[in-house]
Amino acid sequence: MSEEFPEPTVPADSRSEVFVRYLDYFRGRLVIKVASLPPDELRRSQLPSGWTPLELLNHLTHVEMRWLEWGFEGRDIVDPWADSRDGRWYVAEGVTLDQLVAASDAQAERSRAVIAAHALADIGKPGPRWDGAEPATLERILFHLVQEYARHLGHLDVAAELADGQIGE
Repeated sequence: MSEEFPEPTVPADSRSEVFVRYLDYFRGRLVIKVASLPPDELRRSQLPSGWTPLELLNHLTHVEMRWLEWGFEGRDIVDPWADSRDGRWYVAEGVTLDQLVAASDAQAERSRAVIAAHALADIGKPGPRWDGAEPATLERILFHLVQEYARHLGHLDVAAELADGQIGE
């Protein structure tokens, strides 16, 4: 888990490494921010949209799996939308923060393996993830994932500030 922001001035061996660094950083910040919340705030929503910090962590783990494993690699995933129930993010009652962090860490390892095994210009396999559209390149998917993490980490910043006053990265 990376704790240092991947500054643009730090050399990288490839564009793939840049994407991996940003994903690792955002994933790490997400886990740190969620884990630093008081336990009673993990399943409580601070926002009108109703999501909770645990649901956000679960959602982003599934987002990575959907885009890289189910979508790009075309793997058969039993329930790619397991983070949702009735159109809302979902975490089962007995699922703990530690379990969700372990799932995020495991997904990060699988994601790094997918990225390492392909060129950024490689195109995803056709399948249900694309909903009839042409599959995207790995580079476009990674750009989308960085955007998704950054956007949701900003949402979590707001929720954390409302929950216990913590601000910043």
